Amino acid sequence: QVQLVESGGGLVQPGGSLRLSCAASGIIFSIYTMGWYRRAPGKQRELVASITSGGRTNYADHVKDRFTIFRDNAKNTVSLQMNNLKPEDTAVYYCNGVTVMFGGGNYWGQGTQVTVSS
Repeated sequence: QVQLVESGGGLVQPGGSLRLSCAASGIIFSIYTMGWYRRAPGKQRELVASITSGGRTNYADHVKDRFTIFRDNAKNTVSLQMNNLKPEDTAVYYCNGVTVMFGGGNYWGQGTQVTVSS
């Protein structure tokens, strides 16, 4: 059974930091491109950051220089370090894993709420 379990969300003041983590099980983690998406109230889900199996990263323009995605293949985890958070970063953040290998796979976590407010 595949599971992606996010943790680390919460309430933070503007300018603060949070680190989200996603623990994966039931997949060959190292072959997956892992990503963080978010859905803000009234908006569509959007890609925040992704990291390929080879470690290449990609960021949405509005989080570049503030967010960092990294993975630990030994621990089957992917994390998102979020600095200088803004109220517009408020959203539910979702972990995603996708691969085209071995028949393919596309899995989602249940989401974790991030609220940036004073």
